[in-house]
Amino acid sequence: MATRTGSWFRSVAVASGFLIGAAGTMALPGEAAGAAVAQVSPAAAQTIQNIGASGAWWVNDLARFAPATRQRVADLLFGPNGIQLSAYRFNIGGGGTGVAAGDRAPQTFLVSPGRYDWNRDPGGTAFLRYAAQYGVPDIVGFVNSAPAVWTSNGKACGGDLKSGSTQAYAGYLADIVTHFRAEGVKINYVSPMNEPRVSFSDCHQEGMHVAPGQRDDIVRAVGQTLASRAPGTRVIADESDHVDKFLSEVPQWAGQPGTAQYVAALAHHTYDFPPDSTLAKIPALARQYGKPTWATELCCWNNPTNPAYGAQYDPTITGGLGMASMMYRDFAVSGDSAFHWWTALSKVMGCNPAGNASCATTINGTGYNDGLIYYDPNFASNGNQNLYLTKRFYALGQYSKFVRPGSVRHAVTGAPSGVQITATFLGGTWTLVVNNLNKSAQSVSVQLPSGGLTATGAYRTSAGENLAAIGLPSVAGSTASLSLPAQSITTYVFRG
Repeated sequence: MATRTGSWFRSVAVASGFLIGAAGTMALPGEAAGAAVAQVSPAAAQTIQNIGASGAWWVNDLARFAPATRQRVADLLFGPNGIQLSAYRFNIGGGGTGVAAGDRAPQTFLVSPGRYDWNRDPGGTAFLRYAAQYGVPDIVGFVNSAPAVWTSNGKACGGDLKSGSTQAYAGYLADIVTHFRAEGVKINYVSPMNEPRVSFSDCHQEGMHVAPGQRDDIVRAVGQTLASRAPGTRVIADESDHVDKFLSEVPQWAGQPGTAQYVAALAHHTYDFPPDSTLAKIPALARQYGKPTWATELCCWNNPTNPAYGAQYDPTITGGLGMASMMYRDFAVSGDSAFHWWTALSKVMGCNPAGNASCATTINGTGYNDGLIYYDPNFASNGNQNLYLTKRFYALGQYSKFVRPGSVRHAVTGAPSGVQITATFLGGTWTLVVNNLNKSAQSVSVQLPSGGLTATGAYRTSAGENLAAIGLPSVAGSTASLSLPAQSITTYVFRG
């Protein structure tokens, strides 16, 4: 399934299996039924700010790829013929001191406090610049660890931010933002901590523990410094790894005097794969602080019927629908205003695509569901620079290409079991992204608040389709009649 050349609309094999349902549980196959009627509320729910993925840590490998391959990746991620991500997470590396050798030990620009080598991290800066060149609306600079000079153990893993280093650390981040701004690359947001309750003391990657009592100090220092030196660049925090920890720990730091004013968004990860009952507590936290919430990392479930973090490589529509369902829940249940998949590219396929023709298209239990696009883990020795696109890539594109920044979500009720509908409105255009998790076709009529609708586009990803243009649905007044093939994701666009 090499895709560096040829059409990006390329099919992959499908595997059978149950799918993640609306409550994060198993959705059983159903029988085709008569058309249900779903209602789109006239009331606005939340504004979607962006949809994206991160540049960790594949950019360090891609620095060794041919320029044409790097350009192809940029086209796929950021371009109009790709999935047009509206956010890109740029990893501000801490230098990798003490981290096991490999791509999870990214370079740092810092030579010594106040001195920089801007030629470092060529892979990271290349894709940062690509994102800017393609006009990606939001670039987030996120940190796993401060450079070792400011950590308690002198490493970029397993330590804390050293006492008395907060202001120097804030100045360092502002230096990076202002440097790239001077060359025309705007980093819109800075995330100064990542999964801060975890120390990453095994040093398999960069990571820095930040206790809740220190988080408000960091947020204020970084926020104040950016406001002074790089107006318009804001802080997001705290990127807790589990939603339950996010809910309990955000009030411990965001409620401290003078802190919340510097927070643009409250960010969380969902590696605990929480049920709807937990996700449904997030909107109250957002209201408490008057901030949008963002889901900024997710990947790597090992079982779609009972998801938990672990090994599995699934490039099929089963994996694509699993992602799409999680996106729906983050928007509709959590009320999040952004969704960021963990990493755009990965080499953790669990198999050898150069020596096994079915490797890229077949589920295995050794690789990881961490990438949208994969590349050969043995590229350095065998020279294979082909790209392998998964159904997750296309599933994310069903949202990212059409639910653009500023789109306002409206709640939908009355959809049949196993059908999830995300409805958004922007500039006179209604967009419906519809996940049919069932193993049978479904029919649903959707009544929108606007009359005089005209269907202008329809695009589908299924076992045999990849963001493929399909026939337009029939429309009568304010009601659209949708026919949904089994296990499919379809995006419909209407002028109102």
